[in-house]
Amino acid sequence: MSHSGSARQTGGDLATWRLTVSGLCASLIGIGLARFAYTPLLPAIVGAGWFGGATAAYLGAANLAGYLAGALLAGPLAARLGARGVLRGGMLAASVAFFACGWPVDFAWFFAWRFLSGMAGGAVMVLAAPTVLPHVAPSRRGLVSGTIFMGVGLGVAASGTLVPLLLRQGLQQTWFGLGVLALVLTLVAWGGWPRPAPATAAPGRSVRHRIPRRALWSVTIQYGLNAFGLVPHMIFLVDYVARGLGQGVTVGAEYWVIFGLGAVVGPLVTGHVADRIGFVPTLRLAYLVEAAAVALPLMGYGATGLIVSSFVVGAFTPGIVPLMLGRIHEIMQHHPALQKRAWGMATISFAIMQATGAYGMSFLFVRSGGDYGLLFTLGAGAMLVALMVELSVSAVFGRRSEDNL
Repeated sequence: MSHSGSARQTGGDLATWRLTVSGLCASLIGIGLARFAYTPLLPAIVGAGWFGGATAAYLGAANLAGYLAGALLAGPLAARLGARGVLRGGMLAASVAFFACGWPVDFAWFFAWRFLSGMAGGAVMVLAAPTVLPHVAPSRRGLVSGTIFMGVGLGVAASGTLVPLLLRQGLQQTWFGLGVLALVLTLVAWGGWPRPAPATAAPGRSVRHRIPRRALWSVTIQYGLNAFGLVPHMIFLVDYVARGLGQGVTVGAEYWVIFGLGAVVGPLVTGHVADRIGFVPTLRLAYLVEAAAVALPLMGYGATGLIVSSFVVGAFTPGIVPLMLGRIHEIMQHHPALQKRAWGMATISFAIMQATGAYGMSFLFVRSGGDYGLLFTLGAGAMLVALMVELSVSAVFGRRSEDNL
């Protein structure tokens, strides 16, 4: 009896491990590499004459526009093809996009492939964790969720470490090297995705009436504002160090590695803090710390300030995700059938504001003659607005919303 129980436990641990690895590989490819590898590549693309500075910035934003499309289409595609099929296809598409970007045929070609890689990332963000977590014991979901989104940080750190090394072989070879890495990770994850879970019946009218909509809309808006505030670091950090401060691509990539190291530990730390003090207090603290970290490059603390800023913003880039997932689960605890839809809506808000921020800041960057300070100011301001939304909505509607939970 004891032996069979131990065997079942071992089998369960192995299944959980395979699920977690698949989710981690998906976030590593779809977000960590497909999006963030472009940041340390941006100065090299400009320096090699592939595209001008303004054009290259817009191409970086193409990935974020694709992310929005992927977030919007993930649900319908999963309904037709199954989440497992969409996740596999998305990882494969992102891998192929790396190879395609090795040939800078023209703006339209490059834009299309960057857009496609963004779509893969959006689908991964909507589907990966909700596909994996129902097959994981409730007592382990926090750890598994944090580990899945740790893939974002691993991708950032890998891109910051590998890109400068690969660039010694050439810009085209760098794109091909990232493509090979993505294909290997796709193969590792391929067999680990679970089969579809049984469909859950739609809630009745009385259940829909009791949904705490104000609290749900509040976190959705906050998540979008948080996305906007992350844009300066996600797109312009390496370029700011390399060209704005005149320290070169290699030094810029070092700060990107620091950003990635923060992103590796961020989801685990924020999840642990939320377990200790609750999701709402952790979110409020997160917005305040993020605002200070985004603004830190403006305060004249030199390399020390940039190191702290890179690490902290890097930590919260994926670290905000488990907080939002947990808060949405908290709000929708009596409506489990709608939790995935609520998470999809929040992800779409994130994608819209991230794409808006990317294109808007790229436009302002060009029109301002390369004013990086303006971008960091806007990012910090968005974090403070998110904090004000949280505080004001909680003060006005919090008690009524909690009564509806």
